[in-house]
Amino acid sequence: MDPLVRYAEDGGTATITLDSPRNRNALSRRLVAELREALTTALGDDGVRVIVLTGTGTVFCAGADLKEQSAGEPPPDVPGLVGLIWDSPKPVVARLNGPARAGGLGLVTACDLAVAPDTATFAFTEVRLGVVPAMIAVTCLRRMDPRAAAEYFLTGEVFDARRAQEIGLINRAVPAEELDAAVAHYTGMLLRGAPEALAIAKRLPRTVPAMTVEEGFARMAELSAERFGSDEAKEGIAAFLEKRDPRWLP
Repeated sequence: MDPLVRYAEDGGTATITLDSPRNRNALSRRLVAELREALTTALGDDGVRVIVLTGTGTVFCAGADLKEQSAGEPPPDVPGLVGLIWDSPKPVVARLNGPARAGGLGLVTACDLAVAPDTATFAFTEVRLGVVPAMIAVTCLRRMDPRAAAEYFLTGEVFDARRAQEIGLINRAVPAEELDAAVAHYTGMLLRGAPEALAIAKRLPRTVPAMTVEEGFARMAELSAERFGSDEAKEGIAAFLEKRDPRWLP
C-alpha cells in the first residue's frame, strides 16, 4: 500500500508531503495517522531544525474525509494532530500547493508561517454541510481577524489568497512560480536561529498578550536575563563578534 504522507530531510529541513491527491489530501484516518508519525519523526530528529508541510496534486487539503464520516467510521484524531503542530518546538512552515478547505485550514493555522500561491482559494464550508468549524477554531481564531472569522465561519464563502493574507490566515500570497523561493526564504532565515531561542520565541505572541503590562515587563525581564546567560547566547554573540557562523547552523 502506497503511503499517503511522504517524508524527506535535507540540510536541516524536513519536508512532509500529503500525498493523497485522489481525495484532495482529505484528512482520512490513515493520512492523519501517517502525518502524525512523520511529524513525530521530525520532532525527534536533532538534525531537523525546520519542518515544511506541503501537498501533492492541485489541492493542499480538502478537510475531513466525508466518505469516512458518512460511513460512520471513528473520526481521526485531528485535534491531536493540530495540537502537535501548534506545540512543536521546531518552526513549521505551511507550503500550500493549492486550495485549502475546512479542516485543512486547521493545519494551516497550526503552522507558524504559511505561504500560498496567489491562485489558491480558501473556505470554511462546514455550515453548508450542517456542521461547524469547531476543532479548527482553536487555532484559526488565534490567527485570524475576529470579524473576518465570523464572516467566513457563518457564510462558508470562498475567498482568495490575497484576502487570506489580509485577515491573518496566511503570511504571504505569491505568484505560483515564486512559491518555492518564498518558502526557501523563510526556511533559510529560520535555520539561522538558535534552536532553543526559536522554541521560546514562537511562544511569545501566544502568551505575552494575555499578561498585564506590569506582569509582562517583569516576566520578560527574567526571560531576557536568562537567555543572555544561556549557552546559545554566548555562542551566538561570540560568533557575531568573531564574524563567523554559530555552531548551530546546518
